[in-house]
Amino acid sequence: MIEFTTQHVGSGSLLLKASKEVNSERFSIYGQESNSSTYNLCRMNMFLHGVNDAHIEWGDTLANPLHLENDKLMKFNVIVSNPPFSLDKWAKGFENANTTTIENGRKRDTFKMEASMDPYNRFEYGVPPKSIGDYAFIQHMLKSLADDGRMAVVLPHGALFRGASEGIIRQRILEDNLIDAVIGLPENLFYGVSIPATIVIFKKNRNRDGVLFIEASREYEKGKNQNSLTKENIEKILNTYKNYEEIEKYSHIATMDEIRKNEYNLNIKRYVDTFEEEEEIDIEETKKNIAEIEKELQVLEKELQESLKELGL
Repeated sequence: MIEFTTQHVGSGSLLLKASKEVNSERFSIYGQESNSSTYNLCRMNMFLHGVNDAHIEWGDTLANPLHLENDKLMKFNVIVSNPPFSLDKWAKGFENANTTTIENGRKRDTFKMEASMDPYNRFEYGVPPKSIGDYAFIQHMLKSLADDGRMAVVLPHGALFRGASEGIIRQRILEDNLIDAVIGLPENLFYGVSIPATIVIFKKNRNRDGVLFIEASREYEKGKNQNSLTKENIEKILNTYKNYEEIEKYSHIATMDEIRKNEYNLNIKRYVDTFEEEEEIDIEETKKNIAEIEKELQVLEKELQESLKELGL
């Protein structure tokens, strides 16, 4: 039995698409959504697609996860997620009282999120900044991932290279050998989000060292309002990942030594060289072309002067 889940499930379309890739009827779908309208939309979407037994819950995934077994987080074989990019005040739900104080006539929020506040011990790699929730969702999902599980998360590129507490969290996750691949996507690909995004693939109990980087941001079909990936674009990404292969100017397998030398910065351009050399200029041929153009200009200028003379100008 394969169990799928997504955190911040939205309308459920990502879960539905992922479940269609399973060549079996033996799977279950789980998800959680904090917005009541979107939660109801997701349930309706499941019903319309004939998934009548999906386990969709309504609530704050971070402060109040609802998929539990014996008071512990459920474990899932596959997790797919497109959480809100860099969610501000992601830890608001952990506050047990009003922590806003007045100083010099101004409101000041004194709340500070601590790892010890979480009963599920999800922040063992570190507590993310309160204004950027990307690694809060990532750590929740890693804690929910089965020992042989895998997960794919859509993230903003900043999650690959931001420093401070996020840099420390990323370093610890990398040293635990949990990141399998980083895939760069084109800009304006997702509805309502114009910036380019990335898919980071995590795996438990990996049998290889290093990370596969795929630079797919330049291969897409341009649309009027939104760009899209063609079937060929998608197949190239999938085949590169499945074969875990290096392709010049497209993909690279970085060793952990390389990543350490880059101070755990996962910016794709540090690992995949997409520089295209300009065609060498033939100086002699260029001189010859310039000389021909100058001759043509002289002829045209002479014709122009003659025309002006005929007009009495």
